[in-house]
Amino acid sequence: MQIYIVNSGNTLETIAAEFGVGMQTLAYANQILPPYRLAVGQALLIPDESTGQEKRAVSVNGYAYPYIRDWVLTETLPYLTTLSVFSYGFSVNGDLIPPAVNDNWMIEKALQQDVKPILTLTPFDESGMFNNQLISVLTNDPALQQTLIDQMFFVMEEKGFAGIDIDFEYILAKDRIPFANFVENVRTQAAPKGYTVSVALAPKTSADQPGLLYAGKDYRLLGAAADSVLLMTYEWGYTYGPPMAVAPINKVREVVEYAITEIPAEKIDLGIPNYGYDWTLPFTKGVSAARTIGNMEAVDIAVANQAVIQFDETAKSPYFNYVQNGVEHEVWFEDVRSIQEKFRLISEYRLRGMGYWQIMKLFRANWMLLADTFEIK
Repeated sequence: MQIYIVNSGNTLETIAAEFGVGMQTLAYANQILPPYRLAVGQALLIPDESTGQEKRAVSVNGYAYPYIRDWVLTETLPYLTTLSVFSYGFSVNGDLIPPAVNDNWMIEKALQQDVKPILTLTPFDESGMFNNQLISVLTNDPALQQTLIDQMFFVMEEKGFAGIDIDFEYILAKDRIPFANFVENVRTQAAPKGYTVSVALAPKTSADQPGLLYAGKDYRLLGAAADSVLLMTYEWGYTYGPPMAVAPINKVREVVEYAITEIPAEKIDLGIPNYGYDWTLPFTKGVSAARTIGNMEAVDIAVANQAVIQFDETAKSPYFNYVQNGVEHEVWFEDVRSIQEKFRLISEYRLRGMGYWQIMKLFRANWMLLADTFEIK
C-alpha cells in the first residue's frame, strides 16, 4: 500500500482517480465521511489489493476496556492475536477485583474470532491510581500471592482467558527483585495450565535509569521471568507535559536498542499509542492539561479549523496548530506515516510484535497497513 500526502487543491475524487481506486474505497480506508473534506498535509493510505511479498509473522495485542463499542471491537479483532481486558485489580487481602463493567461479552467475541483473551492485572487503589504500597505488600508476601494466583486461575478457567498481563507501574526501587520474583512465580504456576504471562515495562534506556517509573523495573530479570514483555513506548507527550509527540521514533528507538541488550528480541512487543493530545498554548507547567483525542478526531479538528498538518522529521510524527475562540492549540497524534515508522522498527530489530494502547477508537488505516506489512500470528 502507498501513503499519499494531501496537497492544496486536492479532493478525494482527484486522488482516487490518480491512483486508480474507487473514491468510496479510499474514503472507507481513511474513515472520511461526506462531504469528504481533507486537510492539507493529511496522510492517506491508498488501498492496493495486489501483494506478492513475503511477510514476517508477528504477534499483535490490543488493550481494551469492557465498555468498548461493539462495532469497534468487531472491526479490530481480525487484526489481533490477543485481546488484553483492562483490567483486574486486587485487594490488600489478595482478593481479585473484576472490572466495573462485565467483560464476558468481549471475551466471548474474541474467542469466536480465534483471538486469545488476556487478563490484565493492575494494582489500582480505590481512586483508580497505581498503588505502589499495594504492590509492595503483594510482592513481599508469598501467601498473599498464592491467594491472588489461585483466584486468577479460577476466573481464567471459568471465562476462557488464555494468559495474564501484569501491568504494574510506579514500583518502588526496593521492590525491584520481589516484583521480578512475583512475575516468575506467576509464570511457573501458569505454564503447566497452558497460560502465557507477559509484563509491561516502562520505557527505559539504561539499567540504572532513575525515577519512580523506572527504578522498580529490571529489564533483564523481568525478561527472563515472563514469556513476553511490552515496552510502553509512548507518553513522551502526555497530559501534563509540554506539547510533543506521544511516541517520537528517535526516543522509541533508544528504548528498543537498550531493551535488546537485556531481553531476547523474540520476547519483545513494541508499544504503539492509538491516540493523540490537544494542548492549549501557552503551556504552563503544573497548570496546563492536554485533552486526549483519537487519531481520526485529530484530523477532523484540522479539517474543521483549516489547519495544515506538519510532519516532524526527527520524531516522525504529525502535528498542527490551530486557533479556536482566540486560544491557540497544538495537536500531536499518530497517522499512517508514524505508524509505518514503528512497523519498520519492529522489522529492523525482528521484535516479537506489538501492543496497542488502546483500541477503544477505530483507526482503520492502521490495521490495513498492518495486514499489508505483516502476517498476524
